[in-house]
Amino acid sequence: MEGSKSPKFRDWETEKIKDPDFLAAAEELEPGYQVARLRMLRGLTQAQLAEMVGTRQPSIARLENGSSTPSLSFLTKIAEALGAKVEFKLIPDTK
Repeated sequence: MEGSKSPKFRDWETEKIKDPDFLAAAEELEPGYQVARLRMLRGLTQAQLAEMVGTRQPSIARLENGSSTPSLSFLTKIAEALGAKVEFKLIPDTK
């Protein structure tokens, strides 16, 4: 849309990460937040990413909204489609 003043994702994200509530929600949704972030930065829809990965759009939506826990193999396929890598850490529980 020519003349559209919609914000770019990076600008939107820069503002949002200043909000502690947003940061807490984003951390809760990991890795869904990162998948959504990379997908949008690449200019892809959920349906396009799903096709690249060999799944259906609802699977991507559930991952991004945190309603499903993805397998490591699924995340690896998504990372490859997005030109990214999966980083996995085991961190001791401090409770």
